[in-house]
Amino acid sequence: MSKQKTIDQARYIFTTGKLLRRHIFSSLAKVEGREQKNRCGDLSLAQFNLLMIVHGSGEITGGELAVQLGVSPPSVSAMVDRLVERGMLVRNRSSEDRRKVVLKMSSEEAHHFAAVEKKILNGFVGLVEEVGEETAARWVEVLNRVEKVLQKR
Repeated sequence: MSKQKTIDQARYIFTTGKLLRRHIFSSLAKVEGREQKNRCGDLSLAQFNLLMIVHGSGEITGGELAVQLGVSPPSVSAMVDRLVERGMLVRNRSSEDRRKVVLKMSSEEAHHFAAVEKKILNGFVGLVEEVGEETAARWVEVLNRVEKVLQKR
């Protein structure tokens, strides 16, 4: 494959990724507007990603979170501080190692976030239905390969 073709494909993937991100945040804004609780709509992409990781992990240390986000621990600490102040995250001592501090979503936020994720997923269901079964199957196949490559890094 030519270098230019590789660059063009990478640009297309990047651009489409931005459209998908907009689709997610558009779905989020609609959900938040209906609920009249703008808890997530004013989050930055980095904060939203952080919350998604914490939500998926249940409990996580700041260091583990920094690794998953690919940022420095001080950057994570600053984001976490803001989310703790908003009541979205809580810090606790680890039940396994009292020297460690773990982060988790507040119970109210975990409930809210699960509902938001479900509604965003429903938006993706519509998208998958629109592209059709065959295209969706190829999309899943491609994303599986991408996931494997990324996991090796």
